[in-house]
Amino acid sequence: MNQKTLFVVNPIAGGNDKTDIIDAVNAHATASGIELITYETTGEDDEKAILALYHEHKPGRVIVSGGDGTIKSIGETLETEEVIIGIIPSGSANGLAVDLDFPTTIEEQIAIAFDDHTMEVDMISINGIKSLHLSDIGLNAEMIKRYENGTIRGKLGYAIQAVSTLTSSEGPFMATISANGQTLETEAKMIVMANSQKYGTGVTINPSGKMDDGLFEIVVLKNLDFSVFSKIVMGNIPVDTGEVEIITTDAATIVTQVPVHFQVDGEYCGEETKLDIKILHRQMRLAVPRP
Repeated sequence: MNQKTLFVVNPIAGGNDKTDIIDAVNAHATASGIELITYETTGEDDEKAILALYHEHKPGRVIVSGGDGTIKSIGETLETEEVIIGIIPSGSANGLAVDLDFPTTIEEQIAIAFDDHTMEVDMISINGIKSLHLSDIGLNAEMIKRYENGTIRGKLGYAIQAVSTLTSSEGPFMATISANGQTLETEAKMIVMANSQKYGTGVTINPSGKMDDGLFEIVVLKNLDFSVFSKIVMGNIPVDTGEVEIITTDAATIVTQVPVHFQVDGEYCGEETKLDIKILHRQMRLAVPRP
């Protein structure tokens, strides 16, 4: 068994200091007789540096301390199921960890990151961009753009921007969705491409989502006023009212009449009028909590 582990830390993820995490991971590795190679991201040529370290040391495991964007970046960089990726969620909104029911203490998270209980998860390709968790166009993407331009981080920052976006966002847009040999023309405030169930805030947007089934869901929110928003926040997706429609598929195309805000895994990607979407089955091997 390969006892080398590459430890990738995003020092600015979530706006919190990572010293305690780094110290705890080092202590666990030392106690377990594991050689730890630590790399802190800088935002410049990180993928190239991580890939070089991976080829030099050939670790059996890569542990990531960061948010969903950092985790996704590691999956894209390594592109192999051979290495186990352990995660220590430390971003602003750790959607992947929330969806996989990770515990909240660093000690428990580290134990899982070094454990051999794994899951091979899918990703979604959207216009060639890989999405690990949840991506969308419309209201939430607009909110994320505002969040990125704001000064308050964490769930409070998301909450402030959510209220601001709901009260001042642009009206609904028209979209044509082609999937499973059928076409749907619909008005929408937001369309989600979901590989899993929950946003990092804990809000369930896709009750039937599974990260390893070779499928994804398109969740169309036709209306998203305060009433519908409140139901979603409380975990009651109003799928029987006509306000929400869910399509399960492995490939789709979405075309909008006007440019619409677009985000992938919590990172704003600009505006788009066409999305070509397909599932990428079993792209990454994650260490996950035992049942």
